[in-house]
Amino acid sequence: MAKNKQSKFCYRITQVAAWFVAKFVFGRKFLRNEIKGKKGPFVVIANHQASLDFVNLIGATKTPMSFVISNSFFNSLPITSFMKKVGVIPKQQFQTGLKDMNRMKSVIKEGKPLVIYPAGLMCEDGISTPIPTATYKFLKWLGADVYVAKTIGSYFVMPKWSKKIRRGKTYLDIYKLFDAQELVNLNEEEIKAKAESALVFDAYREQEEYLIAYKNGFNINGLENVLYSCPHCKSEFSTENVGDIVIKCKNCGFMQWADPFGFMHCKDEEKEIKYASDWSRAIFDDLKEKIINGEETTLSAKTEIHMIDYKKHKFIKVGNGEITLDSEKFLLKGIINEQEVNMEIPIVNFASLPFKPGKYIELQSGENIYRCVLEDGKLAMKFINMVKIFYKLKNEDKIKA
Repeated sequence: MAKNKQSKFCYRITQVAAWFVAKFVFGRKFLRNEIKGKKGPFVVIANHQASLDFVNLIGATKTPMSFVISNSFFNSLPITSFMKKVGVIPKQQFQTGLKDMNRMKSVIKEGKPLVIYPAGLMCEDGISTPIPTATYKFLKWLGADVYVAKTIGSYFVMPKWSKKIRRGKTYLDIYKLFDAQELVNLNEEEIKAKAESALVFDAYREQEEYLIAYKNGFNINGLENVLYSCPHCKSEFSTENVGDIVIKCKNCGFMQWADPFGFMHCKDEEKEIKYASDWSRAIFDDLKEKIINGEETTLSAKTEIHMIDYKKHKFIKVGNGEITLDSEKFLLKGIINEQEVNMEIPIVNFASLPFKPGKYIELQSGENIYRCVLEDGKLAMKFINMVKIFYKLKNEDKIKA
C-alpha cells in the first residue's frame, strides 16, 4: 500500500484560509479541544451540520489530519490535485470498499490522524442524518484512539436548503470518546450506543441553550423544499416561501415566519411549530406510517441525468429518464450518453443519499454517480425520506430478529 503523500506546505495554506472562514463566518469557539498539539495516530469522528464544517476542525491542531470526503464533492471541484496534497481521501458515500478501507487504515499505520464524518451527509433539517451500522465495526478495525468533534450552530450559518450564509457563532467540543484498547473489549452495539450519543443532535433544541442570533437568520427561503407537506391539512408539495421570511401552505393557508434565532412562529399559538426539525419529523413519521400500512410503496419522477466530467471537474448533462424507488432498489430508465439504460441500484446499505433540497438526488452504482436533476424538484426530499424509512424499517426488523 502506497503511503499517503501529504504536503505540509499545502496543509498550512489550507489551515490559514480555513482560520479566516472559521473566525469571520462561523465565529468558531472551542468548548474543549483535547487534540490540540496531539500527535497521531488517532481518529476524529465528527457530526455534520454544514458543508464547510471542516474549516472549524482543521485548525484544532497543528498536526496535519487526513479528511475523508465524498467522491462526488471531491471530483466536482477543480482543485483535486491540491486536495490530494492536503491529504484528502475521497470515497463513495455509504459504500466503503476494500480499497477505501485500506487507504484510511494506512493513515493510522503511518502514525497520522484521520477525520471521518460518519453520517456522510450534512443535515437538511437540523436533525442528524442516519449513521451506517458498518461504521462501528470499522472504528474497531482501525485500532486507534477515537475522539469526537461535536459542532454546535454551523447548521444555522449554512443551512443545506439555503443559498444564503448567515454569520454567527459556532461552538466546537472535541474530547476523547474511546481508547484504542477500550475498543478491543467493546462489541459493536456498545460502540454504537456511545458514538451515537455523542454525534446525534437536534440543532434547534441545541439553539434553545445557546440562543445565537444569526445575520439574516429570519430568511427561510428554500426551507419549503424540506418542509414540503403541511402539518395541518397534510397536503403534499403545497408549501411555498413568501417574501423570504414566511412559509405558507397554499391549500389551507397555514403560515409561519422565522426570527433571527431560526425559530418559527405562528399567529395561532396552538398551531405553531417552533422547530423546523419537529415539522420535518412529523412529515417523516406520517410517510413512515403510510409505508407501513401499504398506502405508499413506490415513488417515481422524470429527471435529467448528470454525471461527473473528470476532466472539467463538474457534473454535466448526459441524458434524460425516469427514476422509480421501492423498498429494495432504484430503477433508472432512460438514455445516457445516447445509450438506452434500464438499471437497478439496490438501496439495502443506503442510510440516505446525497441530495440538494428542491433540486436533485444522487444515485451511486459502483464507481458511477448519477445526479438526477428532477423535473419536480420538491420530490427530492420525499425520495430521501423514503430511502431513510426503508433503511430504518429494515434495521428495526434486524433488531427484532
